[in-house]
Amino acid sequence: MNSKLRFKIGNTDMYLRQNISRNYLFMFLYNLDLTRGIWMIYLASRGMSLTQLGLLETIFHLTSFTMEVPTGAVADLFGRKTSRVVGRLFSLISVCMLFAFNHFWGYALSFIFSALSYNLESGAGDALVYDSLKVIGEEEQYMRINGLKELFYQLSSILSFFVGGYLATKSYQAAFYLTMGIGIVTILQSTTFVEPHCQSGAMKAEESTDAHQLEAGNLEETNILKSAYLIFKNQLFESIAVVRSNRRIAFLIIFGQMIGTFCTCIFYYNQNFLKSLMYSEFQIGIVLAVSSFSAAIISTQVHRIESFLKERRLLFWLPWVTVICIWGIVLSSMHYLFFIVMMMAESVSYVALTDYINRLIPSEYRATILSFASMVFSFFMIVMFPLVGVLADVYSIRSSFMALGGFGILFVMLNGYFLSKQGA
Repeated sequence: MNSKLRFKIGNTDMYLRQNISRNYLFMFLYNLDLTRGIWMIYLASRGMSLTQLGLLETIFHLTSFTMEVPTGAVADLFGRKTSRVVGRLFSLISVCMLFAFNHFWGYALSFIFSALSYNLESGAGDALVYDSLKVIGEEEQYMRINGLKELFYQLSSILSFFVGGYLATKSYQAAFYLTMGIGIVTILQSTTFVEPHCQSGAMKAEESTDAHQLEAGNLEETNILKSAYLIFKNQLFESIAVVRSNRRIAFLIIFGQMIGTFCTCIFYYNQNFLKSLMYSEFQIGIVLAVSSFSAAIISTQVHRIESFLKERRLLFWLPWVTVICIWGIVLSSMHYLFFIVMMMAESVSYVALTDYINRLIPSEYRATILSFASMVFSFFMIVMFPLVGVLADVYSIRSSFMALGGFGILFVMLNGYFLSKQGA
């Protein structure tokens, strides 16, 4: 091998390996949102009912549902790094709007930008890390690395909940200003990543489009918008074909996002549930911080847990743990312990299932297909989150949690049936 080429390859491997360590820092900054554990209480203090809070979250997920796959295609076609940087910019805009406005529709606009920021990161971030590992031949390390990434994410949550909860008892304004400053730093840090050079959907789609245009003898007069449409269309339909050819991808996506929906509904409404039990914002922050600390610890051990239980038993027991914890929150005076265990189960689910799904996806469709998963999550949240809010307003938060637990029992039964049918 030519010495210059060998040097170039070695240099590329070094830069791609740096993506891994930089991603740990990114995840810490990305999740260092001091408003995350208090935004529902904050908006409630500004006159929003639980039904309105449910509607705001529905607006978030309607936006996410419609834009998830297009933004995933953006990451595959124009680069994971580009998608990530723009996502952080939109997140900063969202926080500024949430603080500046004082009415429902202003908050709704903030949630739209927040959803777009989530969309732009959801497929791109995991794709950037996995493909960096794949290029340097170390993708088998992904579950361990993803567990460490989750550790940094949860450590950031601990700090967010402690500091955010404390500041909320003094001044919501301070929590928002500090979050905006962190957002600016995160945008700058997100520009330091190196794009892994896998064959992209853009290249394939472009080749297909160019061939079609050359046959027509009309390349110079091609409409730019039509070309862009064809690229996105090819990327989308080819990604769908990948999922249809391997139904296991669809099963894992639906399974993981259903657990995520249960945990997310409980996580957010639990803020108001604890407030109704006379917890202060700081005490709520402590509960959330402890749950994040516990999730951080277990996330680093998921690869060991998975190697012991194996995939089938892990997929069988995760829903059971989640649903038992929902009922524990409803029926037990030790509700915070069940909440902590539930968040640990979600952490295990995220780390393990992301690895399972990535193993089945070709690199050129990775961000798009991972965005399908987020789209499924948004669909579930559109249905369930506002329903929980309405039930909480009409009856009580406890009653709405019981309804969620009842639906969870049905999910456990269906999951057991599909596992037995698939021989997972």
